[in-house]
Amino acid sequence: MSSVRTFMLTLSLPRKHGLSLLSPQSSSIGFRSFRRSYVAASSSAFANENREFVIVGGGNAAGYAARTFVEHDMANGRLCIVSKEAYAPYERPALTKGYLFPLDKKPARLPGFHTCVGSGGERQTPDWYKEKGIEMFYEDPVTGIDIEKQTLRTNSGKQLKYGSLIIATGCTASRFPDKIGGNLSGVHYVRDVADADSLISSLEKARKVVVVGGGYIGMEIAAAAVGWKLDTTIIFPEKHLLPRLFTPSLSKRYEELYQENGVKFLKGASIKNLEAGSGGRIAAVKLEDGSAIEADTVIIGIGAKPAVGPFERLGLNTNVGGIQVDGQFRTSAPGIFAIGDVAAFPLKMYDRVARVEHVDHARRSAQHCIKALLSAQTRMYDYLPYFYSRVFEYEGSPRKVWWQFYGDNVGETVEIGNFDPKIATFWVDSGKLKGVLLESGSTEEFELLPKLARSRPSVDKAKLQNASSVEEALNIARTSLQV
Repeated sequence: MSSVRTFMLTLSLPRKHGLSLLSPQSSSIGFRSFRRSYVAASSSAFANENREFVIVGGGNAAGYAARTFVEHDMANGRLCIVSKEAYAPYERPALTKGYLFPLDKKPARLPGFHTCVGSGGERQTPDWYKEKGIEMFYEDPVTGIDIEKQTLRTNSGKQLKYGSLIIATGCTASRFPDKIGGNLSGVHYVRDVADADSLISSLEKARKVVVVGGGYIGMEIAAAAVGWKLDTTIIFPEKHLLPRLFTPSLSKRYEELYQENGVKFLKGASIKNLEAGSGGRIAAVKLEDGSAIEADTVIIGIGAKPAVGPFERLGLNTNVGGIQVDGQFRTSAPGIFAIGDVAAFPLKMYDRVARVEHVDHARRSAQHCIKALLSAQTRMYDYLPYFYSRVFEYEGSPRKVWWQFYGDNVGETVEIGNFDPKIATFWVDSGKLKGVLLESGSTEEFELLPKLARSRPSVDKAKLQNASSVEEALNIARTSLQV
């Protein structure tokens, strides 16, 4: 098995950009069909504790599910959202991108990135939910569920009886243990607005920043730290950046770009502990080899875990994590669904089970699930894996970076372009084009990528290798679609 293939079988990425894939298996999960009898809800501000539809979670999946309820005219007086956050659902990718920019770089702020503006929809501010008759419970996470009685219990003691339940709890950040300094002042994890606000407060006073993790979160936060003109070091145990997707040669291009912006790399390093200074704040990152890196701010970006909380009884997938669902996001319990990061679902086009931590999947899974719940739709979810990143986009940046990847990174790779500014990588397996990554493409070129990944056309690898430019290589791939 190739190293690339191994990656796709074990990958678990942060939030908006992650994916966990299981080795090929039947996607028939054995869920029984059912028709759920709804609990009637009062349309007059919910006079009782009965709710026809309840969404648990306050992230992207919850926001897009709410919009789909509204589109089907099934939200007003019928839908309730229970969230641990203090804010209405928002587009989380902004938190490690535009939100972390210095104030003079015009950083993103709420309500500017409430869902569903990320996909061109109407911004869903708290007033939007009120206008649509959707009841919101903020800062009141669910702590228990009685599946037989169709009842949820929240942290404040509320008892909510539901007709249909949609679990959209997302993920929580993987943390360093407290015993090695994971909870020190100045050590940050970014999953929500409160986390990002805390990090900004540190960045305003920081001199030396250490980012732990060479994946999406690490790359995006390090790029943001450059905007603050801070001494920035990325530490990770792998041999190169983002090994779960990037080839070594592609990683080298990005590493050189970061180094040109003053970022230092410490690769292949293992951390022993985080050390505090005299005031109890982080002072250094101590490595297993005995050396130490001075730091007054540390950001941990080492992945995330599905927030299954009180829902473990519904059945977890032991390989990719998360709650097991079928192609319509039904769990093993009638009337209960799971969407977004927390759902382990059949990845139809590759015939395996996946758990995808990415904003695109959060949006699409929410829409698919609610349409299936509210209509006669029986079509199975057919997702095309998609990842992207945008960094160095603040004002005054000498170069803004934006890449997209579609498909499956299996087989041999063909890299075209000199990263000035474009570069493309094609994954070819048994003569078929399985995946493609493009940096700094045009709108038309980016629109071609999902067509290629979805069609998986036969492609002449030698012709790709001999292409003189990214444009020529993409034209070769485009022609293969017609054949």
